[in-house]
Amino acid sequence: MDTFKKCFQILCILALVGPAYGQFETWVGSEFEEDATDAHSVYRQALKAQDWTVAFENWEKAYKLAPAADGKRDYHYMDGVKLYLNKYKNEADPVKKKEYIGIIDRLYDEAIEAYERRVIQPSTCRDDDACYERKIGYVLSRKGFNMFYTLNVPYSQNLEVYAMAIDKAGNDLEYTAYDPVFIMCSHQFQKGLMTKEQVLDFYNKLEAIALYNIENNSRLGSYYDQAWKAGKSKLAPIEADVFDCDYFRPIYKQMYDANPEDMEQLKNLVALLKKRNCDPTDPVLVELETKWMAYAEKVNAERQAEFEANNPSFVAKKLYDEGEYRAAVEKYVEAIEQESDPEKKASYLFSKASIQFRKLKQYAVARSTAYEAAKLRPDWGRPYMLIGDMYGSSARTCGDNWNQRLAIIAAIDKYKYARNIDSEVAAEANERISKYKTSLPEIADGHMRGVKEGAKEKVGCWIGETVTVVFQ
Repeated sequence: MDTFKKCFQILCILALVGPAYGQFETWVGSEFEEDATDAHSVYRQALKAQDWTVAFENWEKAYKLAPAADGKRDYHYMDGVKLYLNKYKNEADPVKKKEYIGIIDRLYDEAIEAYERRVIQPSTCRDDDACYERKIGYVLSRKGFNMFYTLNVPYSQNLEVYAMAIDKAGNDLEYTAYDPVFIMCSHQFQKGLMTKEQVLDFYNKLEAIALYNIENNSRLGSYYDQAWKAGKSKLAPIEADVFDCDYFRPIYKQMYDANPEDMEQLKNLVALLKKRNCDPTDPVLVELETKWMAYAEKVNAERQAEFEANNPSFVAKKLYDEGEYRAAVEKYVEAIEQESDPEKKASYLFSKASIQFRKLKQYAVARSTAYEAAKLRPDWGRPYMLIGDMYGSSARTCGDNWNQRLAIIAAIDKYKYARNIDSEVAAEANERISKYKTSLPEIADGHMRGVKEGAKEKVGCWIGETVTVVFQ
């Protein structure tokens, strides 16, 4: 009996509410909270699945019971717009289409009013008035977008909505606004329905929003950049009639004078003056650019010093490129001491060994450093390739002809080992081995010394390794 009574009450409320939307109740604490939340869940899932019929039936129930849902989100208004947009797209009757436009417009207005009256209080906003303004700006931006792309509303009305969206949303304005706004501005200006000043007002505000997001919005900055460039191209037919340096100069100078120590703004103003084709000798441009360059030079020097202090490996590479090899080794030592990652540390050790060998000719020291690198990365063949190069390049200084050829065996042994543990160096190792094969000991030399193939011989000079004799 209780269930029947509850259902009867719901039906009565729905009948009383009827099509007269515009309420701002939430389901929180109401006796119909369960019914409202159930309808909400069903329609949200159906909407995701694009089951428009089920979605609409349950949305209508959820909306009528609790237009403001749980008071934390605008789903019932904005989802209602989606559902009626779908009806609009699939409706052929012009009378019906006009009716749907009216309902869509009303739902947008209700969402805005719900934020204005704080009926909807997102957890991200709390008591932040600016947050509510941005939420309203988002709703207006969505409204403007659909007016342009779907509902074919007159441009003058559409631009009014976008103007409000820009003022409310500020830097949070959606990047989707650029194309429609600039298309409409270009059209209205060419038809004599907008003044140059009105076009510039839209342009200046949208440019500032784009530049802010390109500079500061790591997630969507590239989208703003693309939208900004694409949007500006829509103004090409009216550029020559709208933009000039003389117009922008006093505006930007006023912005600078209002906050001369805002360096980010200063940088943007210099860029904007140049974009307006201001003469390089223009006094305002010269003043602002001189100040910006001095500031940028100072900041860059400070950042470079900080970066180099925290990145000795970068400094080491820079010193190497400048031919300061000993200083480069010292910086690599610093980088090695600071590094905890084994792979990076091995890389720094390898670079250090390479300089010690190729530039400073410190063979024994370089070999020791290379072995340190190899120890950190046992499957890395590059250090052994380097040691092989050390042996091969110093072979001619390694005693008599026999000892020199033993040094070549030592080099080839390192290349073979590198090839065996690291397939990435295999091709390079094979080339080296092939190159040195003709420098192996000759059988005759072995016979003269009573040395057979496979015998163990110690290489003289700095190498000092024992090798297995291999003849040509």
